[in-house]
Amino acid sequence: MAHELIPKIKTGREQFHADSTSLGFTLERFWRWSVSDLVSNATRGRLAEFIVAQALRIDTKAVRDEWGSYDLKMPTGKTTYLKVEVKSAAYVQTWTQTQPSAIQFEVTKKWVWNSPTKRWRHRRVADVYVFALLKEKRKNKVDPLNVGQWVFYVLPAKTLNNRERSQHSITLNSLKGYAKEVDYFHLRDKVVKAIKKPTR
Repeated sequence: MAHELIPKIKTGREQFHADSTSLGFTLERFWRWSVSDLVSNATRGRLAEFIVAQALRIDTKAVRDEWGSYDLKMPTGKTTYLKVEVKSAAYVQTWTQTQPSAIQFEVTKKWVWNSPTKRWRHRRVADVYVFALLKEKRKNKVDPLNVGQWVFYVLPAKTLNNRERSQHSITLNSLKGYAKEVDYFHLRDKVVKAIKKPTR
């Protein structure tokens, strides 16, 4: 029971069954039922991670790690990589709104097990944070699959650690004081440059 379960990528054609007798519906049907609402907070967060992974040219052939201490691993060499945390927000929500949502991103530190000391540490594990904002404010126009509707802000984790204000969240206005927005096609360059620059 102590062994790790390694999930494998599915095709969607896998059948639900009773032992070996097919029940006539597939995994794809479950996916369509459960994650077609791309604007919902939970699904949009995973979608943002996927979009950022594509922009950073990160291999997504393995199954996403639900419980990782950071979201993405961006190779920078044969044996080196950047640990990337992705945070998402949107003006438009699935539920009824009288106005667009106020934008802020959660940046709380995580409890991480330190093997050498055999203690938990409260810290940010990622090297860099990518804040993904779905910027469209019209419900009848919002399309999370259109990368033109996303803008991104990049901050080294050290910048967040050095902030004198909240260590739990950051508003869009505060974020703009540290970083300029960048589009999907320039995100990778921005991440590489941000991690090389001296931090504030």
